[in-house]
Amino acid sequence: GIVAARGERPSVSDEAAVSLRDLMSHRGPDGGGLWRKGHVLLAHRRLAVIDRSHAGDQPMWLDAHGLAHSGQPSVMGVGNRGGSGNGSGWRRAERDPEAQPRFVLVYNGELYNDGELRQELSRRGAQFRTSCDTETVLHAWAAWGTRALERFRGMFALAVYDASLDPLTLARDPLGVKPLYDWLGPRELVFASEPGPILGHPGVVRAPNMAMVSAYLTTIRTVLGPHTLFQGVHALEPGHLLQCDLGSRGDGVLAHRLVQWWRGPATSASGAEELEDAARRVRAALADSVRVHLRADVPVCALLSGGLDSSAISAEAKALHPGLKTFCASAPSKEADDADVPTDLKMAREVAQVLGTQHQEAIVTRDGFQRRWRWMVGSMGVPLSTPNEVAIFEVARRLRDDGCVVTLSGEGADELFAGYDQPLDRAMEFRSRFTGKPTPADSAAFELRAQAWMPPDFKHGILSERAWQAALEDQGLESWYADEFAAAAHECGEDGLAAHLRMHRRVNLTGLLQRLDSATMLASVEGRTPFADRVVAELAESLAMDLKFEVADDEGEAGHARPGAALATLRRTMRRTRGRTKVALREAYAGVLPQAVLSRPKASFPLPFQEWMEEPSRVLRRSAFAHEIFNPAAIEAVSARPGALWSMAWPMINVALWAEAMGW
Repeated sequence: GIVAARGERPSVSDEAAVSLRDLMSHRGPDGGGLWRKGHVLLAHRRLAVIDRSHAGDQPMWLDAHGLAHSGQPSVMGVGNRGGSGNGSGWRRAERDPEAQPRFVLVYNGELYNDGELRQELSRRGAQFRTSCDTETVLHAWAAWGTRALERFRGMFALAVYDASLDPLTLARDPLGVKPLYDWLGPRELVFASEPGPILGHPGVVRAPNMAMVSAYLTTIRTVLGPHTLFQGVHALEPGHLLQCDLGSRGDGVLAHRLVQWWRGPATSASGAEELEDAARRVRAALADSVRVHLRADVPVCALLSGGLDSSAISAEAKALHPGLKTFCASAPSKEADDADVPTDLKMAREVAQVLGTQHQEAIVTRDGFQRRWRWMVGSMGVPLSTPNEVAIFEVARRLRDDGCVVTLSGEGADELFAGYDQPLDRAMEFRSRFTGKPTPADSAAFELRAQAWMPPDFKHGILSERAWQAALEDQGLESWYADEFAAAAHECGEDGLAAHLRMHRRVNLTGLLQRLDSATMLASVEGRTPFADRVVAELAESLAMDLKFEVADDEGEAGHARPGAALATLRRTMRRTRGRTKVALREAYAGVLPQAVLSRPKASFPLPFQEWMEEPSRVLRRSAFAHEIFNPAAIEAVSARPGALWSMAWPMINVALWAEAMGW
């Protein structure tokens, strides 16, 4: 969308807006629409998943009678896929002022409680013309305004324009499954699901944000909170809304406010709940989440790596969807059939056989990885986050070629149910070094360095002096982490291990969801995350910490007694049969999934990317941008030994590829 104050006009033509919109055709190959009225221009690309008829096209709007329409015939010839009966509605609007647009919506996402909301809205007098959840969002907004967000169970990024009162509201789902970016200039607001259309606007300068470039080298996150890699371009944070008053104040400047409408729930500290009871609740919540995530009018499948998370989702989906297809991505391996080597390919095959799914594989080769890496950076206009992003795209492309449009994925389980043993063990060790409690700033600095690909303390030797100063010596990164940890501790009501886990959800999960969305949507596939669901998240974060993670025998949090001999023996036995992480989740699927899955350790990367970086590393020597921001010695060291220095090489090569794609 592109909006200006009342009395002004967006600074691009309809044709130019369509060109910007169509930079995201991969996100919506099934149709495009554009709606303009005076100072407001809204555009949309549609991936038709529910109610695939033209009636579900966007932008969609409600008239004063509460009737839904889509499209705008006055611009239907500009990038739309044809008439859908909308013309009659618009002609009636010309004759009847009461039928003029009141609320106009562009929306990316799915409502998983669509049926319940429709029943409630129907009792209030809403009249539905489609089975598309876009119409449900519109009627909910008409009924409850911004309070409708609190009633939505789903993933969404949306923009609603109130043509009567003249505000525009942007909003994003609680966990950040769907992305939303914006640029607020002196007289215009531009927003989109990706940075590309914003950067294509003539008023936006395409320039790197050096503070975030430096932050990316450490975190491999292209977004941290509201900060992006581009100057002036911001990300709307999960659970936030941005509201602009488009009413003219006479100077054309847009007044706006930013509101956090969702916060994570407090963690229970009582520990009174028995493990068996917690496991039953977890199983019921995930089963229900999978059920609602399966709603679609297109073929749905599941990603299956053979780990606990994807196996649990596949098991629940198979029970409801007998013909379920599952897909796994990995590198070719001579060890894949070795009974003693639990690779993703082997474990996924075994789980698929146990569950009875129709299983297929996407094999990522060295040459394919190298070609796809460069292409993805150029297509998305940002560096990749983790190497897994290539594998996610390849499996999404494979399943789309097989006819599937929606896939379930396991993101969220590790951050919500404590799946990372090493980071949590390191957090316990860090805390044990303090005689009292570490400050939030101490804990934040630990989290930043413990997860770093390129530690901040090394940056002065990696970045040029000019780049290091332009990045403000990472002061913004340090302060952002401190603020995030303080917010995590406030959310869960303590600053102990639960706060460190909450930090994983606030930082790591947001990044993983962004990775899933960008890689799957690049293949025109909708990725859905039954774990990263508001209801499941609220349950997981209400569980006591010991129902999610068991402290190692020889460790204990400061002030906590270490376990006695009998308890230590019991824990060792449980660890061998079940594992220390995701305790309630593993217990929930004991007897449902094979023991090898329940006790399988966490695997970080399914691709041997460290062995595949020699050819891509050549971009460092030829990139003018790389020579501008990196020290020559760092470029030479990484170029000579990218595999050995992989944690430096991966972000540095990505930055160079990104600069090449941007023309810098």
